[in-house]
Amino acid sequence: MWTVLGPGWGRGHALALWAARRRLPGPRPAPTREPAARRFSSADLKEKLDMSGFPVENTRNFSIIAHVDHGKSTLADRLLELTGTIDKTKNNKQVLDKLQVERERGITVKAQTASLFYNCEGKQYLLNLIDTPGHVDFSYEVSRSLSACQGVLLVVDANEGIQAQTVANFFLAFEAQLSVIPVINKVSIMRQPCYLLFSLPKSTFSISAKLGTNVESVLQAVIERIPPPKVHRKNPLRALVFDSTFDQYRGVIANVALFDGVVSKGDKIVSAHTQKTYEVNEVGILNPNEQSTQKLYAGQVGYLIAGMKDVTEAQIGDTLYLHKQPVEPLPGFKSAKPMVFAGMYPIDQSEYNNLKSAIEKLTLNDSSVTVHRDSSLALGAGWRLGFLGLLHMEVFNQRLEQEYNASVILTTPTVPYKAVLSSAKLIKEYREKEITIINPAQFPDKSKVTEYLEPVVLGTIITPDEYTGKIMMLCQARRAVQKNMMFIDENRVMLKYLFPLNEIVVDFYDSLKSLSSGYASFDYEDAGYQTAELVKMDVLLNGNIVEELVTVVHKDKAHLVGKSICERLKDSLPRQLFEIAIQAAIGNKIIARETVKPYRKNVLAKCYGGDITRKMKLLKRQAEGKKRLRKIGNIEVPKEAFIKVLKTQSDK
Repeated sequence: MWTVLGPGWGRGHALALWAARRRLPGPRPAPTREPAARRFSSADLKEKLDMSGFPVENTRNFSIIAHVDHGKSTLADRLLELTGTIDKTKNNKQVLDKLQVERERGITVKAQTASLFYNCEGKQYLLNLIDTPGHVDFSYEVSRSLSACQGVLLVVDANEGIQAQTVANFFLAFEAQLSVIPVINKVSIMRQPCYLLFSLPKSTFSISAKLGTNVESVLQAVIERIPPPKVHRKNPLRALVFDSTFDQYRGVIANVALFDGVVSKGDKIVSAHTQKTYEVNEVGILNPNEQSTQKLYAGQVGYLIAGMKDVTEAQIGDTLYLHKQPVEPLPGFKSAKPMVFAGMYPIDQSEYNNLKSAIEKLTLNDSSVTVHRDSSLALGAGWRLGFLGLLHMEVFNQRLEQEYNASVILTTPTVPYKAVLSSAKLIKEYREKEITIINPAQFPDKSKVTEYLEPVVLGTIITPDEYTGKIMMLCQARRAVQKNMMFIDENRVMLKYLFPLNEIVVDFYDSLKSLSSGYASFDYEDAGYQTAELVKMDVLLNGNIVEELVTVVHKDKAHLVGKSICERLKDSLPRQLFEIAIQAAIGNKIIARETVKPYRKNVLAKCYGGDITRKMKLLKRQAEGKKRLRKIGNIEVPKEAFIKVLKTQSDK
């Protein structure tokens, strides 16, 4: 037995792991229950439920958190079946993953809530379950969901063991002071008897979520180990909005957790954020679909519809209270910190208003996206959006296409840089000494700044030791600095690196998975900024700068990046009657060049022999004409070429 995490490992907390070569613990005894009155059937839910029958002491609010593909959604399916929330069929796969993008990619990107009714030892319990995403780009969804819970099921794959995101999820639950129940999944198909466990005071459950083995004992543990919410139903209403969606007919549907009081249809409520008053049209629970109820009571989690028609009226983290009964607002949530920025423009400018409406509605459902208006000479009016990562950006774009039928141009993702201004005049102009740049075209010249700063992240890689050498070479190629390396068992290595964010934002995760045959995991956390030799690289067509392709790169990588962009442009631009020079430049220095050859008419076709001077004269006249045409000819980069170049750059 040994300790993996010490004072120098992440946020100063200690977490013990051990590898035990032993027989898996046997299943816990099945909980005592009354078969005849154990569950609500579907017929029981046709009329409005009376939620007053579930006192606070019989209520449990919990989330399922885990790394990607460790079985969160599968476990949620089994829990829904065991409590009679859904019928048990072979088609129950990712029941709570309702978005098309989730089913296509096989991952959870949006936290989903379901209220389960469970009879244990003669008592009827209300279990409010929240299934959360597992990818690092959606950790903001996880942190919001935990605000409505008192405990979590931390699922670990028996074959893959502790992954980087597993550790990150543990710390989220630890910092929120939630009860943690570790669950080892896929024990029935384990390839080896060695598995990793968290050193927690209670025993860890070994289950097979796919087969349903020992899953019912998890429900018993939820009742025994997770405390009921600390709320007061006699106090005035105080409800936290932790998520929301937009329905074009009913307006905003707010997911709420009640910390105090009661809310029912017809009540007048006030938003602490906007101070606007609304009348409640409907309240209910998710089972997992919407089921209206007579009232919602403190300690319960459900939905609320109050006629909010404008998406700006619903703020994640807002506190709702009864009219003329003001309360102290709940703390809410910290604003998400974007790690990646990209420009978004409609394919056709006539679709600008439709796209604007779609973005507003989607950002209501995904509040971690930041939106700023932007414009481009080539692409027209658009926005610069901030995302938590590249997958977050891809999913957001895919949801726009699938849910709102919107086609967009998405520019190459960039990260937020900083520049320290050098003169008092510039500081007075910008009103601050240190400015943040999210658009590469606005990157200031070196003569105006003392130093440039780039964002860095502390990355954690957990991998089988056989891939360590290749992964270390990959990290070195990305300008990463190794901070720590340790073996967490005889076959697994944990690497800690300090990465420049722009080196991992596009393709690092894919490269890591490729090198490790899919076994390595990667998680990162913000580590501030560091000084860097950054340069602004312009792309020129016949001497004219193309603003949409301006990028910020590290000085040591400028040549490779510039050459790559020039080559892609050469393959994308249509040929003209004159030569097109494609150049990458830093200031006045050209660092890479490609040439698109012109169309050429065969002016010698009419010459059948004769003096060579006649042919030379015709060729000279043709060259002079092309030279004049090049001076007056304008190169308009087609949108198709932009799309091809930007898409290829993201795929690299």
